[in-house]
Amino acid sequence: MTTTRLTGDALRVTIFIGEHDTYHHKPLYSEIVHRAHAAGLAGASVFRGIEGFGASSLIHTARLLSMNEELPVAIVIVDTPERVRAFLPHLDELVESGLVIMDDCQVIRYAGSHSGRHSRRHSGKEKKA
Repeated sequence: MTTTRLTGDALRVTIFIGEHDTYHHKPLYSEIVHRAHAAGLAGASVFRGIEGFGASSLIHTARLLSMNEELPVAIVIVDTPERVRAFLPHLDELVESGLVIMDDCQVIRYAGSHSGRHSRRHSGKEKKA
């Protein structure tokens, strides 16, 4: 697997869908993330909302007692402008209802862990004062 280097000018695409939206009987958010990974994009993350509304004007909230409530989901993808634009046809195919936005951003730091851990802060190797 190649390491993606990303700093400076980038594009962020955010896709707002419902958590129960599907593509071929799989969660749509998962299909988008897996396609972004297969396309070699720098990263994609899924965030589950606790409340929101969209084009339907229905407010969806986690505060209701109904476990069937469809909460909003946001998928955020960041990469170079060229790679993000090349990925847009996938989103045209996958997202039938929802909102797709794109905006310019600056990548300040993009670094992964070599050990697979999420943080170096608690590695047990800190120097004691």
